[in-house]
Amino acid sequence: MERISLSNSAFEGDNNAYLFADGAETVLIDTGDWMETTREQLEAAFDERGLGLADVDRIFLTHWHGDHTGLAGTIQVESDAEVCVHAADAALVAGDEDAWAELHELQERYFEQWGMPEDKRAVLLEFMADGEATTESPSVTPFEDGDSFSVNGTELEVVHASGHAAGLCMFELSGGRGDAPREVVSGDALLPVYTPNVGGADVRVDNPLEKYLRALRRIVDADYDRAWPGHRDPIDDPADRAQYIIDHHEERSWRVLDALDRKGPCDTWTVSDDLFGDLESIHILHGPGESYAHLEHLERAGTVVRDGATYRLAAGVVDELAAMDEKRWELEY
Repeated sequence: MERISLSNSAFEGDNNAYLFADGAETVLIDTGDWMETTREQLEAAFDERGLGLADVDRIFLTHWHGDHTGLAGTIQVESDAEVCVHAADAALVAGDEDAWAELHELQERYFEQWGMPEDKRAVLLEFMADGEATTESPSVTPFEDGDSFSVNGTELEVVHASGHAAGLCMFELSGGRGDAPREVVSGDALLPVYTPNVGGADVRVDNPLEKYLRALRRIVDADYDRAWPGHRDPIDDPADRAQYIIDHHEERSWRVLDALDRKGPCDTWTVSDDLFGDLESIHILHGPGESYAHLEHLERAGTVVRDGATYRLAAGVVDELAAMDEKRWELEY
């Protein structure tokens, strides 16, 4: 497997596509975004290896976001490649109009619930429309958690890692002879610099923080030697990085509780503004989305109470916050 680094100025740093071309098949995991510059970079990488996009036999996608699926349809037109993605994301990747309409309707409902200002909402919707309008949709073959695929002697086992996206999956890599998987293509489940957004990146996910923490613990337990992420450089200690993100989210939950303590009952946008400040472009979605994921998680834990769109600390939590310096209260994760 070879990593191909592709430009991406809008999200978490340069994208990665992963190429298997050391056998009978030519297979990609993710394609990068839809931009012409990205296509040129991918074509140049293929040309260096004596290949063209028309040689691609199969494409495996980690999830539905356009910076990972943007060229899947274009490559399929040229190569007739099979495009495979988790069933939860299949309709969106395939461009199903009903699925996209349902997503947009759900986003609008959350924007209202979160208290997103109208001017920020307009900026965000324009930003998202620019990305969706230029993406060519492929036909897709859905897969599920635990499915396994043989690619030139390497076994790819699907590990569903919902949270950042409903159908986000990792691919464990092994030699196919009973070998324990020591490496994983982690997509956006595990990134080396940023912590993947939960709550805003895919509003279809119920209990997104709980599901994402479960995926992170699975990475810790697997103790892989290396992770190949969706963005930037390989991760040489995936378990350590996953534990760091778990700890990061615990700290963020404390910050959410502190915001409610200082500001009193308030909506999601107010908490987001306290955590992240003024937001632009896609972060107008990600900031309140992540704040909502934490508020929802804390509500389920009984430490936050929601009344309509307003959140407040549950009885007794103020006293716990006051005692933090003497005895750190443990959230239930």
